[in-house]
Amino acid sequence: MSSFFDAPPTEETPVDTTPIKAVPVRHYGRWVAGVIILFLAFIVVRSVVTNVNLDWPTVWDYMFNDRVLRGLQNTLILTVISMLIGIVGGVLLAVMRLSPNPLMKGAAGIYVWLFRGTPLITQLVFWNFLAFAYPRLGLGIPFGPEFVSWDTNTLINQFTASLLGLGLNEAAYMAEIVRGGIQSIDSGQLEASSALGMKRTTTLRRIILPQAMRVIIPPTGNETISMLKTTSLVVVIGYFELMVAVQTIYAQNFKTIPLLLVAVIWYLIMTSILTIIQLQIEKRFARGTSRAVAEKNRWGSRMLGFRFGQGGGGQGGGGGVA
Repeated sequence: MSSFFDAPPTEETPVDTTPIKAVPVRHYGRWVAGVIILFLAFIVVRSVVTNVNLDWPTVWDYMFNDRVLRGLQNTLILTVISMLIGIVGGVLLAVMRLSPNPLMKGAAGIYVWLFRGTPLITQLVFWNFLAFAYPRLGLGIPFGPEFVSWDTNTLINQFTASLLGLGLNEAAYMAEIVRGGIQSIDSGQLEASSALGMKRTTTLRRIILPQAMRVIIPPTGNETISMLKTTSLVVVIGYFELMVAVQTIYAQNFKTIPLLLVAVIWYLIMTSILTIIQLQIEKRFARGTSRAVAEKNRWGSRMLGFRFGQGGGGQGGGGGVA
């Protein structure tokens, strides 16, 4: 007498060893869209290259002009120093905003609110004309003697005003980027390090920030590229950079469009270089992550699955197709 739970007798199902014939899907819409894009690109490039009003000979004549190269150099200097100020200030502000101390947290919040809430061009003009509000700047004891003082116009020239405007404004944006990166790390790691007796600063420096860099690096690279182009705003206070250089030249020879194309080409060259550097830094900090490992092993997995799929004549070979 058979039990109710006994399985019924089954016959062994034969394995189909017939090779699968894969038919690729044809995307005709992609081909049509590609042809249209290439046609439009050809029209635009041909129009730009053959337009005599753009005066390409003048463009190439001024590409390496002394004034243009000097303006380019000042643009790069402004970009590097302003980003250093922004990154260092952003890290400090982010740590202050995450601090349990309400005074530090409030001060950092007010700073971010103030510098993100006012236009950058307004801040540049304000720093340039700070002497109208404070003719002299000094150090000393509050309500007591002053140890040293400087003339504001001498201390804050056009270069210093440009750095203050660009760097302090960037620090407000970098503070939010760094704060978001720190908060993306599991809070359990901070609690575990505290349980082991590690100081908060040591935990941030050795555990939290190295992991948060994977989140912080991409927007920081974008901010650097944006800073390179934002330096052109210092034209409002007359500091000599790339845009001021080309404006000075076309104010003399009246070749406005060719000189603007010179600036456009140099900006494109510099942003392309920064983009390549950003990609390399992102790859370096992405090493060891699941996404990087998956990307690295993707082609190997496909080839392995392809080989198993072709082994239809072997034992169970027809059952696996990648």
